[in-house]
Amino acid sequence: MSNAQESQSPALDRVQADLAVLLPGSGSRADFVRRAFGPALDEAGIPLVAVQPDPRRLIASSLEALSQATQGGRRVLAGGVSIGAAVGVLWAAQNPHSAAGVVAALPAWTGAPDAAPAARSARHTAALLREHGIDAVIREMRASSPDWLADELEASWRDQWPALADALDEASRFGAVTDDVLSSVRVPVGIAAAPDDPVHPWEAAAQWQAHLARAHITPVTLIDAGRDPAVLGHGCLDSLRALGAL
Repeated sequence: MSNAQESQSPALDRVQADLAVLLPGSGSRADFVRRAFGPALDEAGIPLVAVQPDPRRLIASSLEALSQATQGGRRVLAGGVSIGAAVGVLWAAQNPHSAAGVVAALPAWTGAPDAAPAARSARHTAALLREHGIDAVIREMRASSPDWLADELEASWRDQWPALADALDEASRFGAVTDDVLSSVRVPVGIAAAPDDPVHPWEAAAQWQAHLARAHITPVTLIDAGRDPAVLGHGCLDSLRALGAL
């Protein structure tokens, strides 16, 4: 299921990053980013900064962290997981001279998020949190989630409470990554997507790939990512290697 798209633009070359600045998905945390991307980046010799966004200013604080990392002229490999990947690709479009590349694990949607499964899930969870409180919502989540996911979500949700509902709502409204924004990104983009993920559907990653100037998708599975989150980071960097960018 992997595929690639390339253009003739001379701006598209190898990733020459001074560091990677990566963002978690909505409701997730920097610790997951470290476990997901740290091993692959260590092998590639790229230092990792795993960002914990401010849940009260999810998008703004994420963009600020990326821009702050460029001080001194450093070039950044941007991206992350789900909404983190979306913010990373938006930043790369807005900062072409500072972006060295993008790694995008489990893209969730393009453009308006209204019908996207991940956005609907975030809105639903935010509403439940406001109505029932975090303890009741965690109990319900645990009853319907595999243990590895339930443990991860409980830890990250409690870390972000009581601002968690606001962060989920903000993520669910994020529509800045349009087809035109994707088409404007000139750096290589390594994508990892899971055909068995109903919340981050393969079709979303394929739409990103179709509009990006240079991108490759490596398939992973949620089962494997549950056993070892590093599967996501290895998938993204394998995609960059498939492009000849690493």
